[in-house]
Amino acid sequence: MAVLGLGVDIVDRQRIERVLERHGDAFLRRVFLAGEVRIGADGGALRRASHVAGLFAAKEAALKALGTGWAHGVGFLQVEVLRHASGAPSLALHGEARRRADAQGVQQLWLSISHDGASAVAVVVLEGDRS
Repeated sequence: MAVLGLGVDIVDRQRIERVLERHGDAFLRRVFLAGEVRIGADGGALRRASHVAGLFAAKEAALKALGTGWAHGVGFLQVEVLRHASGAPSLALHGEARRRADAQGVQQLWLSISHDGASAVAVVVLEGDRS
């Protein structure tokens, strides 16, 4: 198997805090699928914003790894951030994002999310056989 795509993104937690204050659930519905945001408003604004920043970075990194960004019919709701029982994050692709990954020969998606201070960073690696 070969690396077919690599994406990295960094997000400022304070930017996400402002977006959540201004747009709240409307922002969350536009960017995330049901169940992706696991820390509710009762988890504290800082903790929730940090969690959302990590998820947002993961989606951005996945779109970069696919080589599409927000273009070519691929958007945030086609990239789903999942969590294994161990706590490790993973990705599932849907719709056009899945079709593009399949066309590229992607067989495995790797995701790492990290937080430090006011930043969240995510790295996505797409692995598979070159066709």
